[in-house]
Amino acid sequence: MTQQGNLPPVWFRLPPGFHDIGPENRASLNSFAEALGSSDAQRELSHLMDDLEKLTGHHVVHTALGFHPEDPVGVTTSLFSLTVRPVEQPNSRLAVARTALAMADSPLWTSSIRRFIDLPSALPCCLVAGIIAVPDVEHRLFQARVATVHPDGLHLLVLDLTSAATQHADAYTDILEAVAHTLLFSDPEPSVPPAAGTSRILEVLL
Repeated sequence: MTQQGNLPPVWFRLPPGFHDIGPENRASLNSFAEALGSSDAQRELSHLMDDLEKLTGHHVVHTALGFHPEDPVGVTTSLFSLTVRPVEQPNSRLAVARTALAMADSPLWTSSIRRFIDLPSALPCCLVAGIIAVPDVEHRLFQARVATVHPDGLHLLVLDLTSAATQHADAYTDILEAVAHTLLFSDPEPSVPPAAGTSRILEVLL
């Protein structure tokens, strides 16, 4: 669940391998980096936390890091974020369509797919996913973005999943679409246990 200021609460479920992280975690991550005794780790974590703090100024209300084992040895990483911002268009379907078009028209895309998603809530929902080329970044990145609207009709939700592991683009696209299907806008049954499962990127949805 995420709630910030006067924004409506939103519940969703991330699959195994994802760990919530936010600006409030800076102190503990700094301690972790110091324990590693690596100046590079301290510098990279400091940059990460600086970037997360900047995201809060763009209506980002939740962030999480994904870590998934990859054979033979290694880990793929990703960044998930949820943005909740006021809707400027009274027609919710039009608001989602315009947001999706704006995302799809970004000059950063080198290739992309675009499609509508049928959510259990029947709320309008669009997916844009593909490979992006970011200025001053050597390697291309994968990004998937989902736009939908809160049932109150006053807030737009944008879910993002970004990773340098472009070889897993299809799997990451499926993951973000699956997360979108877990969106709830009222407190779910607390007695329902969280789903257990593997954290491997190619098995996380099986």
